[in-house]
Amino acid sequence: MSAPEEIGSDLLSVAARLNRWATSLADLQVPFAQARLLSLIDLLGKSRVSDLAAADHCSQPTMTNQLHRLAEAGLVKRSSDPSDARVVLITLTPAGRAALRRARKARSQVIQPYIASLSAADQRRLAQSVTMLNDLMDTLPRVGSVPER
Repeated sequence: MSAPEEIGSDLLSVAARLNRWATSLADLQVPFAQARLLSLIDLLGKSRVSDLAAADHCSQPTMTNQLHRLAEAGLVKRSSDPSDARVVLITLTPAGRAALRRARKARSQVIQPYIASLSAADQRRLAQSVTMLNDLMDTLPRVGSVPER
């Protein structure tokens, strides 16, 4: 059996390869960078620009520019924080949620025929692995938070 650090490295590598592969073949209606940012906003919920920048490992001006493009496309909405009017909060609009659903579906459709070609037993093992990974994700610190050590 592999050591946990080897499993972790292999897992992250294969997940990244799978992500790149599905994205390169998917018929996305928005640029991938925008779909990725919509996904981050969906994950974090109503968020400050600075929190989104930190979670995405980019500068606040870079995030502001990206969000400006999404707002112009009607995919995100800016609002003031009720507790501090100087703070801008970002949320997905219904159009943003629909764009994210379409992007996720397009990427999923790329891999579906390959999953369908697996044996029933392998499909069950894959489904169990996905459940296990989701359970693991539920134990990890939230994106954008500082992990405790």
